[in-house]
Amino acid sequence: DPVGPENVLTLMAGVTTGAAISGQSRLNANAKSPISGGIGDSQSGGFFPAELKFAGFDGIVIKGRSAKPVYLAIVDGNYELRDAAHLMGKLTGEVDDIIHKEVDPKAEILQHGIGAENGVLFSSLCSMSNRHNGRTGMGLVMASKNLKAVVVRGKQKVNVANQKALTELNRIGPKAIPENGDMDGLAKHGTAVVVLFNNTIGTLPTRNYNEGQFESCEPISGEKMSETILKERDTCYACVVKCKRVVEIKDGPYKVDPRYGGPEYETLGTFGSYCGIDNLAAVSLANQICNEYAVDSIAAGATIAFAMECYEKGIITKEQTAGLDLKFGNHEAMIQALYMMVKGDGEFGKTLGMGSQRAAEKWGNGADE
Repeated sequence: DPVGPENVLTLMAGVTTGAAISGQSRLNANAKSPISGGIGDSQSGGFFPAELKFAGFDGIVIKGRSAKPVYLAIVDGNYELRDAAHLMGKLTGEVDDIIHKEVDPKAEILQHGIGAENGVLFSSLCSMSNRHNGRTGMGLVMASKNLKAVVVRGKQKVNVANQKALTELNRIGPKAIPENGDMDGLAKHGTAVVVLFNNTIGTLPTRNYNEGQFESCEPISGEKMSETILKERDTCYACVVKCKRVVEIKDGPYKVDPRYGGPEYETLGTFGSYCGIDNLAAVSLANQICNEYAVDSIAAGATIAFAMECYEKGIITKEQTAGLDLKFGNHEAMIQALYMMVKGDGEFGKTLGMGSQRAAEKWGNGADE
């Protein structure tokens, strides 16, 4: 049983993680997936993987189930389980703030969120309130073990065989970025730089991927994000590319907090073109909601896009959508559907939280097609 105590969750860093090399601060999470029933392999970046190494560990193997909610604190090679009852039902940013006060302001925190507590199959593990081990439901697995978070802090340095050679290698990166068109674009506009390119070659998933081009792609492009709502560029440990977006929106109906980062290409795709939506503020808020509740933004957006197609084709009705006019392009309905999903709100919200395949099985009426 993927959510039974016998499932084993592993959190492993790579051999080079913790060394000052761009792109190497990576964490691999594995367990039996509650979505596929197969191996739930998932990766994330940020600073947690390197800090795990600095705290004295290459990886963690988690078995069984705690009798009560706990979090694992690992500080300078020492580890203990602490009570986590006061962290349940809180947004990722709130949990980060509380644990930073309890453990160390500079600690890195990997947590499951309210989405997992509400049974969302594709809930993820989230660090920094915006980096995810997503896709395969590892958040639900961690939640099933009553483990709210893993917290790491340490001062150990990774031993490098030839520090001089590594230092010389690292000096190449910053100079090479402007000379490499792909890296330069990634640095300036993040992964969202490929929105316009994919649209040009017909591979931008549009209206539940019934089409490969979106006529309104420009307003949700990386270039438009940079021009309008980008607050700053963030990075992962020791990486010079700085592709991570940090966006902020202070005015209008969709206000966005920069602590929750900004949308990647896939998120712009699933909540944007997948849903026929060209409202960058709405897509950015959807990204924030996924980060607050720790759910995978790709599965969340694609499931809503699937529901939109079912609604447009009469497979499901307003009665089943709890009154939402779930048409392609309706960004207000998309945001409402997402909140229902992550909160497990009503029959429709719980069904969306199962993902598109299980929702299709439940709705029938040709939904599987």
